Amino acid sequence: MNENDFDFLKELVETPSPSGYEQPAQRVIKKQLDGIADDLQTDVMGNLIAHLDGRGGPRVMLAGHCDEIGFMVQFIDDRGFIYFGAIGGVDPHLSPGQRIIIHTEQGDVPGVIGKKAIHLIEPKDREKVINLKKQFIDIGCSSREEVEDLIQIGDPVTFAVGVQTLQNDRATSRAFDDKMGSFIVTEVMKRIKGQGSISAELFAVSTVQEEIGLRGAATSSYGVKPDIGIVVEVTHATDYPDVEQSSIGRVELGQGPVIVRGANINPILFKLLVETAAEEEIPIQIVGVPRATGTDANVMQLSRGGVATALLGIPLRYMHTPVETLSLSDLEKAIDLLVAVVKRIDGSFSFVPQ
Repeated sequence: MNENDFDFLKELVETPSPSGYEQPAQRVIKKQLDGIADDLQTDVMGNLIAHLDGRGGPRVMLAGHCDEIGFMVQFIDDRGFIYFGAIGGVDPHLSPGQRIIIHTEQGDVPGVIGKKAIHLIEPKDREKVINLKKQFIDIGCSSREEVEDLIQIGDPVTFAVGVQTLQNDRATSRAFDDKMGSFIVTEVMKRIKGQGSISAELFAVSTVQEEIGLRGAATSSYGVKPDIGIVVEVTHATDYPDVEQSSIGRVELGQGPVIVRGANINPILFKLLVETAAEEEIPIQIVGVPRATGTDANVMQLSRGGVATALLGIPLRYMHTPVETLSLSDLEKAIDLLVAVVKRIDGSFSFVPQ
């Protein structure tokens, strides 16, 4: 990945955007697409919708969600300790002892999620998970009034970690799920713009509130009215200890994007993705999902009278932790594949199963 692309990815992933609070991340994407998209709009939900004019071909929507899991300030006690709730699927095993940042209108406020020292915990309780409702944030204040001068109820909270590169073209961070999907669809639009006109009407959508119910994809799909939709999401890698491959499939970092097959996926669009990958010599992996996926593809497929939908996954280790890990090369291969697929789609295609 070249330096400019990596800098964009890093800025996007590190910009806070818990579900319902996505606009800081959307502004990062909007900056990338200004002067690229023929039309750039934000809808009432907060989805960012970029449109590139085609030559009258089908309406193609690429979607990745920019929201991340996190926390929300809910209560401040008289001693200045802050109690919080989860935004999305947060694992309560992980939060005690973590550094966090509270994002306020006045700026970022650092803090820690407190954890009783192991010396003070009864042996029988040491392996128990601390209920999230009993966990608290310490920002160094000594009273409720002191805290209230800095933060408000409802302020969002994220883990205080960012992008770090590892060996073998791999990187780790919080919030790769799924800001790397928004990154990919943005890069696809930029590349297609630079390569000349296409037949399809292309929409690159950075959706919101996926982590709390696929909400932004439902409204943006309804508004865009795509004929064809491809969702870019993370998918569980199974190439590390204690993950059962037989229930998910063989999914490895660095072996290319994952194409999903199953009821949630249009079979003709699936075939187009697989054949394009072969023609372009892009490595891919395939997994079978025998039900609706827990992704934006679920609601996109069912929008209006139905949308020919596909799901492209990026292998991710340690999902919904502060150390999500992926291969940067898989992102580049996904961009290559989507550019090639979109350029092939014209009015001659029918995605109606026969």
